[in-house]
Amino acid sequence: MKYIALIGTAAQQSYNRELLQFMKHHFSQRATIDVNEITGIPLFNEPTQNHIPATVQALNDKISQADGVIIGVPEYDHAIPAALKNVIEWLSYQLHPFANKPVMLVGTSLGVQGTCRAQGDLRNILNAPGVDAQVLPGNEYMLSYAAKAFDQNGQMTDAPSIKFLERCFDNFEKYVKALNGTPALNVNWHGNYDVIVLGFGGAGASAARFAADNGAHVLVVDAAPFGREGGNTRYSAQHVVTGESLDKLTAYYQALGAPFSTPTKTLNAYLSGMSKIPAYFEKYLGIKAVSWKHDIKPGDAVAIKKTMAEYPELAGSDTIDFALVHKRDKDAALWKLLRQKVLERADNIDVWLDSRAQHLIQDPNTKVIQGVQIKRGERLLNIHANNGVVLAMGGFENNPELKQTYLHSDHLTPLGTLYNRGDGVKMAQEVDAKMWHMTNYESHGILPGITFKEDANERGRQIEHWPLLKNGSIFVIADDGTRYFQEDAKHRHGHVYTHGSWLIPMNNQHPYLIFDQTQYDAFKQEESQAGQLPYPKFMTKLVSAPTIAQLAAKLGVPANNLQQTVTDFNHYTEVGRDFEFGRDPQTMRQLDDGPYYAIAAANDVLNTQGGPQRNENAQILNVNDEPIPHLFGAGELGGIVANCYQGGGNLAECLIFGKLAGENAARPKVDSESVTANEANGINDLVDGETASNVKLAADQYLGSSNAGLGGKVIVRVTYNDHKIQAVDVIQHHESEDVGLTAIDQIPQEIVAANSTSVDAVSGASASSRAIKEAVQNALKQVKDSVTN
Repeated sequence: MKYIALIGTAAQQSYNRELLQFMKHHFSQRATIDVNEITGIPLFNEPTQNHIPATVQALNDKISQADGVIIGVPEYDHAIPAALKNVIEWLSYQLHPFANKPVMLVGTSLGVQGTCRAQGDLRNILNAPGVDAQVLPGNEYMLSYAAKAFDQNGQMTDAPSIKFLERCFDNFEKYVKALNGTPALNVNWHGNYDVIVLGFGGAGASAARFAADNGAHVLVVDAAPFGREGGNTRYSAQHVVTGESLDKLTAYYQALGAPFSTPTKTLNAYLSGMSKIPAYFEKYLGIKAVSWKHDIKPGDAVAIKKTMAEYPELAGSDTIDFALVHKRDKDAALWKLLRQKVLERADNIDVWLDSRAQHLIQDPNTKVIQGVQIKRGERLLNIHANNGVVLAMGGFENNPELKQTYLHSDHLTPLGTLYNRGDGVKMAQEVDAKMWHMTNYESHGILPGITFKEDANERGRQIEHWPLLKNGSIFVIADDGTRYFQEDAKHRHGHVYTHGSWLIPMNNQHPYLIFDQTQYDAFKQEESQAGQLPYPKFMTKLVSAPTIAQLAAKLGVPANNLQQTVTDFNHYTEVGRDFEFGRDPQTMRQLDDGPYYAIAAANDVLNTQGGPQRNENAQILNVNDEPIPHLFGAGELGGIVANCYQGGGNLAECLIFGKLAGENAARPKVDSESVTANEANGINDLVDGETASNVKLAADQYLGSSNAGLGGKVIVRVTYNDHKIQAVDVIQHHESEDVGLTAIDQIPQEIVAANSTSVDAVSGASASSRAIKEAVQNALKQVKDSVTN
């Protein structure tokens, strides 16, 4: 809701002004209150030429566009101030913005009477013909002894007065909805939590943990199944960027973002947290952070770095450091630690895996995010959130439509998780969130911006050190058979230096690595010496031909272009200079007489940065730069990176804004609605998965699972030998305590007796029965697979 508040006096000092400002901030999670002065309005004197002063017209327009009006009225001589009466006279002369407009009256006084006569006087005026306002009946908020009511920060200090103001405001909102004819939100809720966190990577795990630590009962939802959760945090190098000097961090990150800018408060929240990462590790993760700059020595499992900064030429870069969990990296150590912190809080945090959020549920009047619709198995469940929803769902690198729209590519092979499908972007757009950084993404791969081509829905390979890919008689071509970047370029998360900017090499539909027989022999020699190549499928994926023209035909590129590319490459090698892209001639060797080889490559993506913009409190903003009530964000979905990226920055953002989002989402809200619904509460797939992974299996025993149960995952242990199901034990379930338990007891016995899953479901427990049968079928499939292998 959007309200306009009028300070009903022209006095420079007024406690009514303080009251309205307090209301603006106190109710900011549920409404936007625009507090307006009435100074600058000329004395009313009916104009001879129907002229309306600009200040009057502007105030009229604001009132007309608002959902309602709040007037803070003082009392002078048992009546309202002349300045307020003057305003109403102007707004009932030719303009009539108060007509049928809901109005709430509040007032303060130095004594005990609290503007009671002034409010009565104002009610009569607002009800007069030509004004025709709809004044909220009753709910007369009159603040006595105003001089003692506020502290030095403008906050009201008397709890009963605040509580009564909240009750009056609640009634005003209901009154506004009734007059404006806006339907109320009507949802059949299936569960209720204090906080719902969407996404279980580094940001989501952090948000959930800190929400729980602040007293919230939390639900975490992730689309990945058990064992695949973790988002891109799981696949990252586990480097968390930090820096000792906040001033230098600020200079460095401003330079990284240039020519673009980031809101100062949001950037400060990020960098302030970044400067405290070592303390964060110690206080919240229980470990002393390993400083790459100060602690890594020769012989350690990670390499010595000359500089930690990805852009060492920028001001402030010398402060950059990385915090590590231990003296190793790329082993998911940070993710495992964050995941464990969630497991340790299983009493307060439920985790749903293999469950996909569909929509945010938003009140059409207050714009408060009340909950989330989630698809779990075949069911759509509406889960209510008392205090907040956190979007931590990662980017859109696995969504073809969004990649086409924002990244101008029909396909980018993901190097991280396969479950970042852009759901958070879609859900945020549905509630009018403001989007930022949508065209920004990071890359890596085998060479800048490319990896080996994989089948659909397969992760690409990130191989940072394979000299034969960029040393010798080998180069990369684009769709037209020509080279398009410097193969040995120093790249920064896929970005190469191009005419003054750091950019990811242009996207091409069908890039290839091209090389000759001499290079092929070098690959074979490396394979023989090492046992296998860094990319084991390399040799099996090669395309070969005796001539360049025949190779071009197989690749579908213009033969004359490819031949000219070879000729040029050989010439650059001969003269000792790559005139096209500046590749080091020491890395170039002339191609021989063939045969020739190619392997398909593909443009890749490490992660996207775009999504809904958040502020320094991790609140997600709407298109008017106002916080969407009860909606928060963290991580790569709406990341802070606007231009160049410093390695370790996304993980730092997960920790910093994950904490902010969790804490602020957990904070009780004055506009929380009371909901009683617990049908879907109490399910924890993370705990169930851990339970299953610790189940002891004897010979001829197999675990199977299904998500088709009414309450969640069902896990069974099937004993099978002599072509017969010998036993079915239900290890884990969340079925209802009535007929569901009957199915848990009876269906396994019937399956064993029939030696088949083709048994009748228990009446009234079809979902539970189906889940048990599916779980047994899943276990029996493992029997078949073991026989086949």
